[in-house]
Amino acid sequence: MGFLKLLISPISNLATTYMKNKAEEKQAKHERKIAVIQNDANWETTMAEGSNHSWKDEFWTVILSVPIFMVGYAIAANDATVIPRVNEAFEALSNLPEWYQYLLFIAISSSFGIRGVSKLMELRK
Repeated sequence: MGFLKLLISPISNLATTYMKNKAEEKQAKHERKIAVIQNDANWETTMAEGSNHSWKDEFWTVILSVPIFMVGYAIAANDATVIPRVNEAFEALSNLPEWYQYLLFIAISSSFGIRGVSKLMELRK
């Protein structure tokens, strides 16, 4: 019986240590996830507080709405010459250097919140 106890005791200790280490690893992963969530929440709060006195959201909203207003004007005023001009403007924008388009994209996206950038970049592919 003493021999069996000498054999089983180290194996039992190894299994206990292994299980304890796995539980600690799982707990550490959980704590890292919680920290990431907390950091995201803190960042969003900071960005929301910072945008309280910012005009850039409104600026980009107006700029991005101009084509819609122009098309609405063309329909309301029965002025068909406006539509080709709007199309020419979009064509001119699409001919800008790609690096400039990306910088503009990032600037506008960051104005509305950086979280949206990754989602919009996926749509662009």
